[in-house]
Amino acid sequence: MSQTSDSCLDKWMGREALAEAMIPVIGRLYRENNVVTSIHGRSLINKSTMNILKAHRFARRMSNHELLLEETAPLLNALSELELGAAAIDIARLTEKFRAEGNGASLDEYLRAELAEIVGKRGADDRTSTDVVLYGFGRIGRLLARILIEKAGGGHGLRLRAIVVRKGAENDLVKRASLLRRDSVHGSFEGTIRVDEEANTITANGVQVQVIYSDNPATVDYTAYGIKDALVVDNTGRWRDADGLAQHLQSKGVARVLLTAPGKGDLKNIVHGINHKDISDDDKIVTAASCTTNAITPVLKAINDKFGIIHGHVETVHSFTNDQNLIDNFHKGDRRGRSAALNMVITETGAAKAVAKALPELQGKLTGNAIRVPTPDVSMAILNLNLENGTTRDEVNDFLREMSLHSDLRKQIDYIDSPDVVSTDFVGSRRAGIVDGLATISNDKNLVLYVWYDNEFGYSCQVVRVMEEMAGVNPPSFPARDVIAPIAVLEGAGA
Repeated sequence: MSQTSDSCLDKWMGREALAEAMIPVIGRLYRENNVVTSIHGRSLINKSTMNILKAHRFARRMSNHELLLEETAPLLNALSELELGAAAIDIARLTEKFRAEGNGASLDEYLRAELAEIVGKRGADDRTSTDVVLYGFGRIGRLLARILIEKAGGGHGLRLRAIVVRKGAENDLVKRASLLRRDSVHGSFEGTIRVDEEANTITANGVQVQVIYSDNPATVDYTAYGIKDALVVDNTGRWRDADGLAQHLQSKGVARVLLTAPGKGDLKNIVHGINHKDISDDDKIVTAASCTTNAITPVLKAINDKFGIIHGHVETVHSFTNDQNLIDNFHKGDRRGRSAALNMVITETGAAKAVAKALPELQGKLTGNAIRVPTPDVSMAILNLNLENGTTRDEVNDFLREMSLHSDLRKQIDYIDSPDVVSTDFVGSRRAGIVDGLATISNDKNLVLYVWYDNEFGYSCQVVRVMEEMAGVNPPSFPARDVIAPIAVLEGAGA
């Protein structure tokens, strides 16, 4: 029997009430216990009632079971009673695991066993804080700032202390703050921003950031601002080799450097989820590769592990970037002098070759090209692959969907099979790439995959993951393991 309009509304209002009641619990866990809660990797910190409801609804696309507020609300309340230490807790995955493996235990009993290592530690955080300096404050720099401020918590982990820019005008500080506050693509900053022109600081949600003016990376005295052993994130792209980036290490107070672009020479190009464990304490300079390399490498690794890749071509349909001209004018690069807002522009990309730096088994197996298109953000990579082992569209899609849920690559790979999604639907995605299942084409050993990616925000999230790895500030994550996935998926994931 179909529901009446009144019963539908009553049910909705009941769910609204549950979501509203979750907000202060989520907040207390974050402020008092340093616990970050999420639903399939999507943070619940500072989210509205409607965002919490949408996150629960979204979970239906991610797993075989609907995520009910009637289950997650009691779970959150139970977590708040356990006096937890610092952690990242995915309540969707934890709910699924309890549902599958609870074996008759009460919710409290199960959570005490599952979270035993942090129960009773009330906010204890073994992480040491690491000072962060953003060298450059453009598209990626400002998004990194937003993410770092969002993750500031109680001051542990990564601490954004300063940004370094060249002074552009007398009211430079106000303009920098305004660009952080408002963004035409990613919307308004969630929180408050204050400017102190006398101290030359920007304070965002309580995080005070020193603005330093310099055009020489080797001569800044960061210790004069109380900054020490800092991780400098160079997002200017001006220097890409070891000699150029090593200039940062000459400045007082700098310990390590991360480049938000592909590096040249022998620098390690890191794609988090793939080769981040290759970072050693001796690596003073590391690069986070490119947005496209981050988007495609996790998917390529998954496919190569499961089916084997003989050869492939990567065609990138990429939003225009700041190095192109708005209108026709001289540009040292081929075709990039033509109007970015009016044209599709064929250009080169090193992403296909760069994959091999993170995934050596694909050395020499990939070619690539790119087409810049008149959109400001979100791009797509089309992977045309020749496989060693034949497969079907359904098998590939099921495999990649499971990889997005139950593998070590779940922070990098997302999956969607909605018939109406377009590029703007992926603005703000925190995954490196999103496989569009409905676009998948498979003809035995010939496979074509379409991978969306937010080349600004999704990439910035990957950069922050590399920063956390370099600083060693990742909190423990729960559940530590998932509900057991299908055997075929585990074999493909190399488990």
